[in-house]
Amino acid sequence: MLMLPIFTIAQDSNFGNWMIYFGNKQLNSKWNLHHEVQYRNYNAIGDLEQLLLRTGLGYNLTDNTNILMGYGYILSENYIANTDEKFQVNEHRIYQQLITKQKFKNITIQHRYRFEQRFVEDDFKLRFRYFLGVNAPLSKKETNKWYLSAYNELFINTESSVFDRNRLYGGLGYKISNSVRMELGYMNQFFETSSRDQFNIITFVNF
Repeated sequence: MLMLPIFTIAQDSNFGNWMIYFGNKQLNSKWNLHHEVQYRNYNAIGDLEQLLLRTGLGYNLTDNTNILMGYGYILSENYIANTDEKFQVNEHRIYQQLITKQKFKNITIQHRYRFEQRFVEDDFKLRFRYFLGVNAPLSKKETNKWYLSAYNELFINTESSVFDRNRLYGGLGYKISNSVRMELGYMNQFFETSSRDQFNIITFVNF
């Protein structure tokens, strides 16, 4: 899938921008290759917050269940408190995930369980993520192209603090074809002591 672009409110309340590409290549009836690039800015463009590169090899256990193992590299540029100076943090990440899908009439529900082993500079961390997503068409007609999309994703650390963050999203989508769809949505990301609002413009392409 392809995802372009995502606009977000940065930590200093400037209007930020995330440019994200998600790709999923079906190698055959069982195997798939996932790859993604995320370029996140604190402002509209040019003030890098994070660069994320991630890939993985997946296998379909059933038509509605996929397991995947992958690797990610994350470069973060964090501001030093009360200054305009930044410092860089490098992270290498190994992850395993399980995705299951269910259908109730025309509503599609997706569960994703992800376990991450994070090598952050000289530190090692473990994290669990649970994603629950729902897509619901606005009409029962097969020709209907409009749908509603919502998801919640919870991040849990294995050490203190246990709560990492929670992402809550709702959006309106349009299905251009069987392989291309677009969404406009709103997300609130809750941290332990703060939160961040963002508007999303998303394009999904499967090939």
